[in-house]
Amino acid sequence: MNEFWLHPSLLLLLGAAVLPLLPQALRKFWLLAVPAGVLVLVLNMPMGEFGSVRFLDWTLEFGRVDAVSRVFAIIMALMCLLGTLYALKVENTGEHVAAWTYVAGSLGVIFAGDLLVLFLFWELMALSSVFLIWARRTPESLAAGFRYLLVHTAGGVILLAGIVLYGAGQGGDFSFNAFSPADPSLAVWLILVGFLLNAAVPPLHAWLPDAYPAATFSGSVFLSAFTTKTAVYALCRGFAGFEILIVLGVIMALYGVVYAFLTNDPRRLLSYHIVSQVGFMVAGVGIGTAMAINGTIAHAFAHILYKGLLFMGAGTVLFMTGKSKFTELGGLYAKMPWTMFFTLVGGLSISAFPFFSGFISKSMTIGAGYEAHHYWAVYLLMLASVGTFLSIGLKLIYFIWFGERRAGAETWNKAADPGWNMTAAMGATAFLCFFMGIFPASLYQLLPYAVDYQPYTSYHLSETLLLLLSAALGFALLRKKLTPNEAVTLDLDRFYRVGGRALVRFTQAPLQAVDRFWAALHEKGGILPLMRSALALAVFDNRVIDGAVDGAAHGVRGLGWRLRLLQRGSLQQNLTFVFAAVAVMLLMFFLFA
Repeated sequence: MNEFWLHPSLLLLLGAAVLPLLPQALRKFWLLAVPAGVLVLVLNMPMGEFGSVRFLDWTLEFGRVDAVSRVFAIIMALMCLLGTLYALKVENTGEHVAAWTYVAGSLGVIFAGDLLVLFLFWELMALSSVFLIWARRTPESLAAGFRYLLVHTAGGVILLAGIVLYGAGQGGDFSFNAFSPADPSLAVWLILVGFLLNAAVPPLHAWLPDAYPAATFSGSVFLSAFTTKTAVYALCRGFAGFEILIVLGVIMALYGVVYAFLTNDPRRLLSYHIVSQVGFMVAGVGIGTAMAINGTIAHAFAHILYKGLLFMGAGTVLFMTGKSKFTELGGLYAKMPWTMFFTLVGGLSISAFPFFSGFISKSMTIGAGYEAHHYWAVYLLMLASVGTFLSIGLKLIYFIWFGERRAGAETWNKAADPGWNMTAAMGATAFLCFFMGIFPASLYQLLPYAVDYQPYTSYHLSETLLLLLSAALGFALLRKKLTPNEAVTLDLDRFYRVGGRALVRFTQAPLQAVDRFWAALHEKGGILPLMRSALALAVFDNRVIDGAVDGAAHGVRGLGWRLRLLQRGSLQQNLTFVFAAVAVMLLMFFLFA
């Protein structure tokens, strides 16, 4: 198309490049202007295909704007603005650059029309997001960042292998469209594994609760929003109807809830609930109906807001008190009332409480499961939803804000509501969570498929309230059992942590011993004989070859000297006599013939 189109990722990348060059007085204005401009750009973006570039034998498509990509782009741009507002007073410019580059990678994936462009931005996300972890500058964040990067590098290699095999099987066509669930090839399975790793599907999930709590207080807000939901977008685009995803989604939903009960770190608890909540979305993709895909997208939209709000609340506690464990907090409602209120809104939203955003989004996926007769999945997802209310709506809220005060005097004295920008970001996000719950049409009208769904039915309301009241009763009875402690919870990251140390030991001991043995063998069996042969050849060359050549040259020079003497003496006379005799004979022949 000839219509002018500006890629929002380009605007973010240019904004990130200019940011370090600006004077301090203009930096805060720039930090708000760029993501605001991106949001306006996305909201007014026309439908169609844009940004086609010819490269070698491929046509790369950077701008496919349709109903699916547009709704994901809107929430990503909105979260970029809210996250930047929350981090407005962060003095580390590199962290802002990393965050915007990370969002640019997400938007690049969302608008990619082919798998090559998708992979380019996919890797940009992984490379830039790790700096949000390293920016905390602690030994734990450094180690977690390296593990994060190694896991995503491995996932990128798997994804690239699938893309290359798929393109080869399609005659060089790398277009990114829906894959057929009927008979997927090896290439399709590899692409699926690459997407599932970023979606944090067990057993490929442990990088998330390992890395996100190690990030900065503001970096974790960005991390909570983009990687897993970008993967959900990719699954919606390519793998709708793959029923294996229903099983994996249900496992995610339950697995994340169970581990959330065991952790002592609020941000680690929230990280496990990313795994759990994304499980609802993965299951919806597996169901694959129009209503299920609508529910998946609606839940991703709502989840980005309420999970970002929860990470803002937990990050504010870390920022203001310097503490990040339940056993170091408690009773903070009197010191941080606004932060407590906004965190409570996030907790009610994620718990699918009526009149909050999670209620109108999560129920759509469960309703699609009923319609498709996946009853076992529906009941297990509802069980996971009860666990969510227990661990976030009750446990997290209670043990930070209302539970027994465990904070020392220093922590208690530092506790207070944050500055205006952090409060404004939490307030705006909380308002959106509540507004969408009251006016579900504000979200539903953005969804790609026309589906008639009414969340506020008497049956759905009574069912939800019954489940929530049961969870509240369970918390009241099991409160002492749910009290956090200092125990360390082991997850599947133990395998690559232990495996990594074993690999280091293997490289330091037996592998290096083999290397030294091979080097010695190579030296004695290869280098030394080669050097001795070279020395012998050099001697042979100097004494035999050079001697023969020099002797031959000396002989030739002697022969030439003798020929010159003959030429100057008798040989010259003899040759003159011969030529004269031949001339006389020829003359006589012509005269007497």
